[in-house]
Amino acid sequence: MLTEEFIAEENKEIAKQYKKLLRISYRHLSSEDKKQIRKAFETALEAHKEQRRKSGEAYIFHPISVAQIVASEIGLDATSITAALLHDVVEDTECSLADIEQLFGETVAKIVDGLTKISSLKKDGDISLQAENFRKMLLTLNDDIRVIIIKIADRLHNMQTMESMRPDKQVKIASETLYIYAPLAHRIGLYNIKTELEDLSLKYTEPEVYKDIAQKLKESKEEQDQYIKDFTNKIREALDSEGLNYEIKGRPKSIFSIRRKILAQNITFEEVYDKFAVRIIYKSDLENEKFLAWKIYSIVTDHFRPNPTRLRDWISSPKTTGYEALHITVMGPKGQWVEVQIRSERMNEIAEKGYAAHYKYKNKEKNSDNGLDLWLNRLQEALENNETNAVDFVEQFKLNLYAKEIFVFTPNGDLKSLPKGASALDFAFHIHTDVGLTTRGTKVNGKLVPLSHELKSGDQVEVITSANAKPSSNWLDFVSTARARSKIKSALKEKKKLIAEEGKEILRRKLRSQKIQLDEKTVNEMVNHFKLKTSLDLFFRVGNGVIDNKEIKGYASQRNNALVSFFKSKIRRASKPQENVNEDEISQNYDQLVFGDDEETFDYTLAQCCNPIPGDDVFGFLTVSDGIKVHKMNCPNAIQLQSNYAYRILKAKWIDSTQEDFSAKVKLSGIDNLGLVSEVTDMISKSLHVNMKSLNFTSKHGIFHGEITVTIKNKHILNQLIDRLKKIDGIDKVSRE
Repeated sequence: MLTEEFIAEENKEIAKQYKKLLRISYRHLSSEDKKQIRKAFETALEAHKEQRRKSGEAYIFHPISVAQIVASEIGLDATSITAALLHDVVEDTECSLADIEQLFGETVAKIVDGLTKISSLKKDGDISLQAENFRKMLLTLNDDIRVIIIKIADRLHNMQTMESMRPDKQVKIASETLYIYAPLAHRIGLYNIKTELEDLSLKYTEPEVYKDIAQKLKESKEEQDQYIKDFTNKIREALDSEGLNYEIKGRPKSIFSIRRKILAQNITFEEVYDKFAVRIIYKSDLENEKFLAWKIYSIVTDHFRPNPTRLRDWISSPKTTGYEALHITVMGPKGQWVEVQIRSERMNEIAEKGYAAHYKYKNKEKNSDNGLDLWLNRLQEALENNETNAVDFVEQFKLNLYAKEIFVFTPNGDLKSLPKGASALDFAFHIHTDVGLTTRGTKVNGKLVPLSHELKSGDQVEVITSANAKPSSNWLDFVSTARARSKIKSALKEKKKLIAEEGKEILRRKLRSQKIQLDEKTVNEMVNHFKLKTSLDLFFRVGNGVIDNKEIKGYASQRNNALVSFFKSKIRRASKPQENVNEDEISQNYDQLVFGDDEETFDYTLAQCCNPIPGDDVFGFLTVSDGIKVHKMNCPNAIQLQSNYAYRILKAKWIDSTQEDFSAKVKLSGIDNLGLVSEVTDMISKSLHVNMKSLNFTSKHGIFHGEITVTIKNKHILNQLIDRLKKIDGIDKVSRE
């Protein structure tokens, strides 16, 4: 039972927190702003008056706390503070969205609507449903990033106040935070919030680990403070003599990052050498920022030896989040490595408050590019690609969020940023989708390189395009960015549809010659006859030449035997329902295993220790007496084989032979005639779906021997090619190796 005295004290605390909210906003609030915030506070107070949180406190403390995070930690404007105060009103109370729009205008109503939609998403532990909800959450942006920023602030306060929840609920919310909200905070540049979200998540997912590291950091704090004091005393005199206006701060690394380092490097807490960083923050106008940063760098490295491999220059090339700083690692007193971060006050504000601060300064900068808009555009592209599985989308999205950046140049000298590990083909798609789809070759620093060539910072990249160039399924092995992957997949699907359309017409003509009409019944029968999944599979294989005239005649003769046809169709109907003829999907039939970069076919056996099946991630192992054995990547013996016998490991993957180019070696011999090589290569280059990868001819005493490696779509086309080569005058033998 709540006493009058308790309620009076609580009301005093509510008033105190509201005054704190007005005081802590780092932006200037006009009298109009304060009026709007006051009205939002009173509306929320009235709407939530009957509600209490699980801890027992009045519910209004939650929206006030979220608004305080928005105002101080992120530094957003009065509109955002207003929306933060009202973010739960529509979902939890009688107040409607129309009421909000009437009282506070369309912008606030749109933000509150977006926040309400996110909150109403089904909460489920299933990772695929979480992923789908995440995609939907991003769709609620409505071109207003403030929706996501306020949601992150809301999640932070929920994480800060989870003590009274059931343990299973704590773990669930903490896991979701690590999976979704920490990556988002990172991408928007909210590094402090991202760090706190990760630490709080660890507190609930691995409480013993969290307590252990927190206790050890507390015990070593005094020693670290003294070390930072000794370190800074050595450089203060030099900085003061230059007349610099600065402050030096020591900052411990987060518990989560220390835990990650312990796991990644398999070391103890005591062996983590960089448990803290020193930050030098200096006052400067825009014109002298870079000059002063490098001056401070010079002073620090005069006193302490730098690690040249650990210099990070994000001043010349800022991160796409807007982050700017110089990071250096130097050998400090007592032979201990120390990370030193050098930032101006402006850079520090952007690092602390993310895009909110970036926008505050961007109009003052002449060449400020709007990194947030660029990110939102890329995000929208990814969201519009409905073919991507939701879990794959989230994993790709997170991969690109956390990826370290490299900076490369176009032939004209424009600077482009890409995730670390990006290939030359990724760069082509980064320039424009049409450039990527028509890429014929790439040059890096003036030299031709494979499309799969991994780029490094400072590379100058040129893309060679051709109207005749088309993506192949191998391209998916050459790219790492989500944008390139989604565009290639879309193009391949479109290409398959075109081949399927041609195949449908070919099939119609060939069946007509057998006096069979191509209708729904016939298509269903043929799908079952060839053991396929969809009508599109059937048409595609006819268009690609896999199902040829001979096989179509075989089906026709079987159909003409009514008894056999009836008997077989009865069996099929009983065992498997027929597929929808118009289903717009191409199945993945992994019917072939290929090895090495050239994707060659060899004899193999499947390892019994892990029993791989078509479609699994696998590798080949060359045994002493049993040829190639194929193991799953996660086979219990995989690590031992790969570490002890790396020279015997063969790259391997399952493919659908009808949809994948594969290599074949053709051997020729015959009488050496003038112009024969030219005639052979001319015939091959004009053949359907055939490209030459290598060519080797030798001649001795009037007899030649040749070996040609070609890439082809299927065995049927290879047989056609061999037949045509045999007809060339002078060629005696043609065989496939």
